Amino acid sequence: MTLTAILPGKLGFGTAPLGNMFRDIPEDEALCTVETAWNEGIRYFDTAPFYGAGLAEIRMGEALAGKPRDEYVISTKVGRLILEEVEEASSADLGDKDALFAHGRPNKIVNDYSEDATYRSIEGSLKRLKTDRIDIAFVHDVAQDIYGDEWLGVFESARKGAFRALDRLRDEGVIKAWGLGVNRVEPIELLLDLNEPHPDMFLLAGRYTLLDHDHALDRAISKIAQRELGIVVGGPYSSGALVGGATFEYAPANPAILDKVARIKAIADHHGISVKAAGLQFVLANPAVAAVIPGASRPGRIAEDIAALREVIPADFWRELRAHRLVNPAAPLPGLA
Repeated sequence: MTLTAILPGKLGFGTAPLGNMFRDIPEDEALCTVETAWNEGIRYFDTAPFYGAGLAEIRMGEALAGKPRDEYVISTKVGRLILEEVEEASSADLGDKDALFAHGRPNKIVNDYSEDATYRSIEGSLKRLKTDRIDIAFVHDVAQDIYGDEWLGVFESARKGAFRALDRLRDEGVIKAWGLGVNRVEPIELLLDLNEPHPDMFLLAGRYTLLDHDHALDRAISKIAQRELGIVVGGPYSSGALVGGATFEYAPANPAILDKVARIKAIADHHGISVKAAGLQFVLANPAVAAVIPGASRPGRIAEDIAALREVIPADFWRELRAHRLVNPAAPLPGLA
């Protein structure tokens, strides 16, 4: 089954913020955000056990309880088990993401990409999500940003364990599709070079955005398209930097990034458009991209994303970005050859 046949639309909802990413989000605000997404017609929801040590899954399960299950698609992730045991957040080893979920649940998180852990991870997600099935499973974060120089060993563990388990679950019809959910291009390249197993898709976060897309375009996207697979793009606003935030890659944005943002914004202002609209529409202009999943922690963000997709952007805006070398010459742009 192709990715476009599975996904119900181009705009999904990334639920990492519901795990109390960066701040302690009130329960009613979190549930209202999911309800607003539903009311606005969004039917694809991406989550993970890692987001707040199960908190995002719990909140999503609560918010979607009672909704017709056949009307929406859920993707979640494997590779981390959430235990009942409690630990201090400062003792967790989460690579670049150490501080992201300081306000999440205190449950211990165990990194485990074995076959047995994959089955247990899905079982735990089903309980937290209050559902009888998961449509898409991503193997989460088998990359340098979490594991540093050890990432290839972790990838090999996943190859022998999670990849084979998910291949089996897909072939048995338990899930519809699986792939990698990563913030780096190299694991995708490595998996595509293997004869087996056979992933269906990839979730690539932060690496194919208006602000940062050269490496993904040069190294992975053409290979994915040749295999007739697809990509879900996460983090389309580059951790907030693209739309005026202070962070890029979960850390303070450096001067070069801030300068590029300012140059893009100046051109957007000249044409009377929003940078958010440019960011979303740039991502979806690539035919390999099946959907984009910006995160939201407030109901108002959902309306902003929908408005950004509908905003009319003149072709001259894209031509000016190209002329100023702010986009890769090979990047597909809306309405341009």
